[in-house]
Amino acid sequence: MKILAIDTSCDDTCASILKVKSQKSKVKSFNILSNIVSSQVKLHQKYGGVYPFLAKREHQRNLIPVLKESLSRARLLKLKVKNQKSKLQLKTQKLKEILKREEILYKKLKRFLEKYQKPKIDIIAVTIGPGLEPCLWQGVNFAKALAFWWDLPVVPVNHIEAHVLANWLEPVSRNFQFSVFNFQKLFPAVCLIVSGGHTQLILMKRIGNYKIIGQTRDDAAGECFDKTARILGLPYPGGPAIAKQAWQWKSEIRNPKSEIKLPRPMINSKDYDFSFSGLKTAVLYDFKNRPKKVRNSKEYIRTMSREIQQAIIDVLIKKTIKAARDYRVKSILFGGGVAANDELRKQFQLKIKNLKLKINFLVPPKNLCTDNAAMVGVAGYFNRKKATKNYQKIKVLANLRITQFNTC
Repeated sequence: MKILAIDTSCDDTCASILKVKSQKSKVKSFNILSNIVSSQVKLHQKYGGVYPFLAKREHQRNLIPVLKESLSRARLLKLKVKNQKSKLQLKTQKLKEILKREEILYKKLKRFLEKYQKPKIDIIAVTIGPGLEPCLWQGVNFAKALAFWWDLPVVPVNHIEAHVLANWLEPVSRNFQFSVFNFQKLFPAVCLIVSGGHTQLILMKRIGNYKIIGQTRDDAAGECFDKTARILGLPYPGGPAIAKQAWQWKSEIRNPKSEIKLPRPMINSKDYDFSFSGLKTAVLYDFKNRPKKVRNSKEYIRTMSREIQQAIIDVLIKKTIKAARDYRVKSILFGGGVAANDELRKQFQLKIKNLKLKINFLVPPKNLCTDNAAMVGVAGYFNRKKATKNYQKIKVLANLRITQFNTC
């Protein structure tokens, strides 16, 4: 089975071709034939965050080049023969109707479809939520148009579930302890999903069975990184910018003149919820109370960055370990853009080792933690029973929760 996966949940335009090798319905492995991501980071930097309608416009411009590159790398892009072209003229009116609100995309897609053959794929998987609604619609309507033209079924995918299942692309399939259908050593599991828009702890009894046991009450961890980076005058996205400054503190500043100590909000609460708005406020107050010469210094910015990162790491690790112990899970699964943070990954593994916990710790490679379509393809495979050719009924759900995708 070959899956074309599409994700436009935020500011990255993503397309991937995933090959599922199977024998008698038992999956052997997922093979990523292509995984293309077109980033809009430079466009949104001046806003200090994602500007939804700018992102929407860029998705319309980027979807065809991203699809073309994805198909090309998977060796599925083939030119049409001349006598095929005239037979497809009648379908363009329907295509225009599907993309009536995406005029730029319609013109680009029409030229693409008239030029290239239908690729040898079996199904289309597309993110329907959660995410930014104007952005989500670009990917969904694009998938509908392709499904109509190529006569293929579409699988709606939950973006958060896709982050969870990104662990099936490499950590599970390459680990001798696990196979994709041998989960006795893997479940139950606690999943920590941390990104710019979400910070959630999810109890996972099996694929398709989820329960949210903790979540942020205000800012997500990634959002806190972005906002505190802005206070310090660092570029967007804040997570990598703060991580870079924290690393420079570690390598260059041996004896900082002033020790900065930030709060760890809700770190000792009895539940599994998070709160990061207080941390952001503490950074703002500390910054404003410093003399201009101090707060503009490299030493202050690096010291503060190190403390911001460590405060977030401390809370994420303690809450996750608490949940893992309380629910007596066999595994901790990690995902989302913040999971690409090297220091967080390192300290998580070290904590589990030091506590001598007999728990599997799985985290995707860094390029599969941030938004991508390969993870959407995996989620599409596990939700393939939801595939439909009645694509008109597929809607965007910007606030979609992972529990709405429970299948068992």
